Amino acid sequence: MSASDRESYDEMYRSAPAVWSGRPNRQLVVEGSDLQPGTALDAGCGEGADALWLAERGWRVTAVDFSPVALERGAAQANVRGLADRIGWRHVDLDEWVPPAGSFDLVTAHYLHARGADRTALFRRLAAAVAPGGTLLVVGHLITAATGSGHQHQAEAHHQHDPDLFYTAEDVAAVLEPGEWADVVTENRDRDPGAVERTGNPVPDTVLVARRSGAR
Repeated sequence: MSASDRESYDEMYRSAPAVWSGRPNRQLVVEGSDLQPGTALDAGCGEGADALWLAERGWRVTAVDFSPVALERGAAQANVRGLADRIGWRHVDLDEWVPPAGSFDLVTAHYLHARGADRTALFRRLAAAVAPGGTLLVVGHLITAATGSGHQHQAEAHHQHDPDLFYTAEDVAAVLEPGEWADVVTENRDRDPGAVERTGNPVPDTVLVARRSGAR
């Protein structure tokens, strides 16, 4: 992520006391509610709603983002809610950062902006961070030629939709090593109606859920 992109997002976060709703992403709730708590990596955590939701359910979370403004906001909420000891907040650039391999029972990433030239390597690093028996959850906006020009959501008010920033669940599945993963699911799902109403963006989610082979 370029310095100008980072500054643009910091400016966005400074523009309001809270940019996002404070609620966890719908697909995390759908997929994570029945998982046994363990260690989790929230990649691109923003203001931390997903990390906070996981911590409240017993997870120990590493929450990473390139915006220090967003991280400070998430850490403040963790303190208010008595969760500071369950979440580690890290300022990293996911285009460069290498998470520790095999270290997390859940790796979750929602709506990452990853350029095509770097995206394969980024998703491979995230996949490699999943422990045996752990889960990889990657969710994106299903931006296509038919939908890409018509919708922007709140965080993209400063950014025109660049097709090179978006991906499908199948793109993510393609980087997974054959034989290392079980129960790989790729599908499109309707977006949370509350998020549609709040942002005016009805674009569906493209969702990958995969479990690494082996036992936890």
